[in-house]
Amino acid sequence: MDWQPLWLTFRLATITSLILLVLALPLAYWLAFGKFRARGIVEAVIGMPLVLPPSVIGFYLLLAFSPSYSFGAFIEKVFGLRLVFSFPGLVIASVLYSLPFMVYPIRAGLQSLPASLREASYTLGKSERETFFRILLPNCKPAVLTAFVLTFAHTVGEFGVVLMIGGNIPGVTKVASVAIYNEVEALNYAAANQYALVLFAITFVILLIVYSINNNLLRVRQSS
Repeated sequence: MDWQPLWLTFRLATITSLILLVLALPLAYWLAFGKFRARGIVEAVIGMPLVLPPSVIGFYLLLAFSPSYSFGAFIEKVFGLRLVFSFPGLVIASVLYSLPFMVYPIRAGLQSLPASLREASYTLGKSERETFFRILLPNCKPAVLTAFVLTFAHTVGEFGVVLMIGGNIPGVTKVASVAIYNEVEALNYAAANQYALVLFAITFVILLIVYSINNNLLRVRQSS
């Protein structure tokens, strides 16, 4: 079995999850406590990947990233980077496609905290930034951990979007889900089963460890 698609899959999932963690923290805070009229529109845009077929999102991203269109041509001209059929293109597509899996759990965790935490922090003269990073964020670690795990697992299981954007280039864009599809299409079920079993086992172990840690954090929080 070729291990390269598996390595590429977990590399993509790790990079995507880390980027989204940085982006989702301020966005989730803004959605949880910000006051603005366009909240419904912003939430609808973020949640589109939850309801749209991956092929639809992949198709429009393929058009946007293509050098034949303005955005793709701009990126290639300015940065010398072609997003179609490349690993950077996969990362950007995965970030957009997995955005709600990181944002919504963190927002829910922030909203579940007592309002007195924020009020007490502001009363003590803490800024909004200090309140977020020193008071709110440490108290919603389970939500952040859950969001990270969901994003990682969702990225590992991506197929439609990565196939549309990345195609099937070995060592560049051929992730495990695409490798399984190729083996099944070639009626090579033994190889497909090997990829599937490895993905199943590794993902299960990661989820088991992380959710065990998550449950322990919740118990500590409830007991304190």
